[in-house]
Amino acid sequence: MIKKIKIELIYFSVLLIILALVMHSDLISNPSERIELMSQKENYFHPLLWTSIIYLIIGLIRMIFNFLLRFKNKK
Repeated sequence: MIKKIKIELIYFSVLLIILALVMHSDLISNPSERIELMSQKENYFHPLLWTSIIYLIIGLIRMIFNFLLRFKNKK
């Protein structure tokens, strides 16, 4: 169980990094400016919110795919 939680946390972290880099390309060139803008607007949780939404959508797709595979293997 702990191993599964660690794997899912890694998935979530990688997704967070990928989404942050895709949405804010200036993170690569000047990350301190992006962090300063985030602190000025006080929107610390919006990256976690968007990542959670995408993670849940991907999780739903994974669950459907696993269900279909199990259903196929029973036949």
